[in-house]
Amino acid sequence: MITNRATVLTAMLMTASLGAQAEVFMSEAWAKQACEVWNNSSTLTNDLSKWATNDDGRGFKTIQMYRDKCGLGNKVELKITNKDGKAICIHGGAVTNSNPDYGVDYLMHATDENWTCMGTGECKAMGAMMTGKLKFSGPKMEAMGVMGPFNEFLLLTGSVGGDKSSCP
Repeated sequence: MITNRATVLTAMLMTASLGAQAEVFMSEAWAKQACEVWNNSSTLTNDLSKWATNDDGRGFKTIQMYRDKCGLGNKVELKITNKDGKAICIHGGAVTNSNPDYGVDYLMHATDENWTCMGTGECKAMGAMMTGKLKFSGPKMEAMGVMGPFNEFLLLTGSVGGDKSSCP
C-alpha cells in the first residue's frame, strides 16, 4: 500500500508540474492526465487486470464520469483494456463509447464537494456508493469485488486535481 500511495503522490507531483491544476476538473485534458496516472498506478494496472477482462468481448470497458453541476453532456471517459495481464488505460478524453453497456461499463457522477471528499480519501468507495455521494451505473456486484482498487481510482480523481470553478 505504501508503494502505491508513493506512486499516487509521485503522479500528483508530476501532473502538478505539468500544469494539471490549471486544467478544468473532468475536462478532456483532465481525463487524458487521469489516464496517464492510471497507467502509473500499480494497484490499478495490476489489481484490476481480471476486472478489465469483463468487456463483453469488445476488448475494452469504459468509465464515464461527470460533475453534477456540469451535467451529463460534459462526460469524459477512460477506456481500459487488459493488455499483457494488466488493466491499461488506452484513452482518456472525450466520450468514444456512445452506447455503453452497463453490464461491463461504468457511469459515475457526483457533486464537486463529493468528488473532493473522495479524491482526498475522506470518503471511501463503499461509503460513497452506499450514502449516494457517488452516483453509479454499471455492474454493481463486480464493483463490490474491487473496492480496494476502486478506492485508488477515487484517489486518482484528487491526485489529478483541477479547477472546479467552471465547467468544461
